[in-house]
Amino acid sequence: MSKTALKGIPISLNGDAPIIGSKFPNLRLIKTDLSVLETKDLTGKKIVFNYIPSIDMSVCELQLSQFTNRLKDNLDVINLFASKDLPFALSRYCEAEGIENVITTSDFRFNDLEKIGVMMTNGPLAGLAARGTIVVDEDQNVVYAELTNDIVDEPDYDEALRFI
Repeated sequence: MSKTALKGIPISLNGDAPIIGSKFPNLRLIKTDLSVLETKDLTGKKIVFNYIPSIDMSVCELQLSQFTNRLKDNLDVINLFASKDLPFALSRYCEAEGIENVITTSDFRFNDLEKIGVMMTNGPLAGLAARGTIVVDEDQNVVYAELTNDIVDEPDYDEALRFI
């Protein structure tokens, strides 16, 4: 099983996070308009998939704004975020910050983030996703995967974006 930390305190995850060369599984996530997004329907596009604990955490806000700003001119890449936040909270945040070129999704209904082994199983944030970035190619293959060592750490934006 994969591990991360919360301010240095070890946190276990529900499985193993995706590795480079693996197939990205189909995830069913809820978009802000309450429709279902299935990642298999994104075949043919590169995806920068970010999983975060909650948009209410400053590092999550930073991760969303960094990837959104860096990808704003790249229309061939889907900037996709997933968390357990309700779609309303995600929509409200993006609206308040003027963020438009991102798809924010909630895993509140299907719990499909469990399929990729990134759900924290202990600690004060148990039940939420850890923090990481996965870059998926047009054929749904994982070409980059980062699970941050600590959920208070930002991902390596530059390294992730090298793979798009």
